[in-house]
Amino acid sequence: MKPAQALFAVLAAWAMVLLLCAAPRGVDAATACDATKLTPCAGAIIGNAPPTAACCSRMKEQQPCMCAYARDPNLKRYVNSPNGKKTMAACKVPVPRC
Repeated sequence: MKPAQALFAVLAAWAMVLLLCAAPRGVDAATACDATKLTPCAGAIIGNAPPTAACCSRMKEQQPCMCAYARDPNLKRYVNSPNGKKTMAACKVPVPRC
């Protein structure tokens, strides 16, 4: 399985968990935490490509959810990875301090 496919599979699984659970504490009710919305960022986080406009838009939309993603055992390696942090910086999204 290619790294991008693996990320998509993990993000899809996480989305299912989010659909079954309430939004994490501290997240605005208008923000729907859905890790699959970050799939446009797969190339930047996994492949070290520059983030696209779609990636940055989604990253900003999902910013309130980043701590929840950083705590999830399946997603934290992407949030905390050097490329994940570089992508957040390029998109002007603060790295979560949870």
